[in-house]
Amino acid sequence: MANPRESELSYPWGDTLPSPGGLLALEPGLAWVRMGLPFALDHINLWLLRDEIDGRAGWTLVDCGVANDATRTLWEQVLTEGLQGEPLLRVLVTHFHPDHLGLAAWLTERFSTPEQPCRLWMSAADYNLGRIASSSTVGMGGEAAAAFFASHGLTDPEAQAKIRGRASYYPSMVPAVPASYRRLMPGQTVRIGGARWRCIGGYGHAPEHLSFFREDGPPVLISGDMLLPRISTNVSVVDVEPEANPLQLYLDSLAALLELPADTLVLPSHGRPFRGLPARVDQLQAHHRERLDEVLQACADKPCDAAELLPLLFKRPLDLHQTTFAMGESIAHLNALWLEGRLRRERGADGVLRFRC
Repeated sequence: MANPRESELSYPWGDTLPSPGGLLALEPGLAWVRMGLPFALDHINLWLLRDEIDGRAGWTLVDCGVANDATRTLWEQVLTEGLQGEPLLRVLVTHFHPDHLGLAAWLTERFSTPEQPCRLWMSAADYNLGRIASSSTVGMGGEAAAAFFASHGLTDPEAQAKIRGRASYYPSMVPAVPASYRRLMPGQTVRIGGARWRCIGGYGHAPEHLSFFREDGPPVLISGDMLLPRISTNVSVVDVEPEANPLQLYLDSLAALLELPADTLVLPSHGRPFRGLPARVDQLQAHHRERLDEVLQACADKPCDAAELLPLLFKRPLDLHQTTFAMGESIAHLNALWLEGRLRRERGADGVLRFRC
């Protein structure tokens, strides 16, 4: 859903975007790269920071893009033309989702030597989940995901068959994860190009998403998916943690971002760089309050399952990819109200979980 209060934000670069396979310099030593994605959310922003490690000059990269031929082709252009042959020194990844972690193995292997490894840096929770998911599936498809969504009302045979068929969804975009990595933790500071960047933990969208805040010079936040200017971050319950409360975790993480300076330049994974962090946090908090009120009212009228609430929560037609995320988000809103004690949960004779006041 597009942000109806987007006018409260400002975009320092207007509608200017990086060219395909090119870099857009935002300031000396900080560049923006934009890669395509093979679904409705059709792009991801990646960030390159001038750096030096052990006397070797080059670049630190934040996030990678998915592992497909189109993205590799654009990366070849970035590496040969944009970086003028200078190496990647390390790759920081905000979280395990395919558009962020997908090409980490390819990029780190390309620039590693026995003497000077190009290391992947990320949180332990997301690194290990990425390792598991790249060789199986985690909440993205397959029999377990189909059964989980069926228990929440998505019983349409065609949808069920398609979800079961998505067992290879994650490995198709993240075929490998580096065998070794360097762990990042919330509160830790990483020095990049002489500046200190603080890791900020974010929860609800991924197990331990990390954003990176520059503490030296004008404030900059590489927000990953935690703070996006036009759309709300997906917050889903998946089959491996069916009673999770990711929405409350996400709202708590948003509130913590209000400690940052109001004039912080936000570099999001999707959309354009913007200023207006406090306004955007308020918008997202209000958005989810409205969603929760709508769900509560619907369940006051009659017991509801998550699938029944999709037309209420999502006002547009959804393809299968969008439906899986929408189901996870619908369950997240129901779980938040249930775990808070504002809804009761009951399993019907048909095996479907329904929620009521």
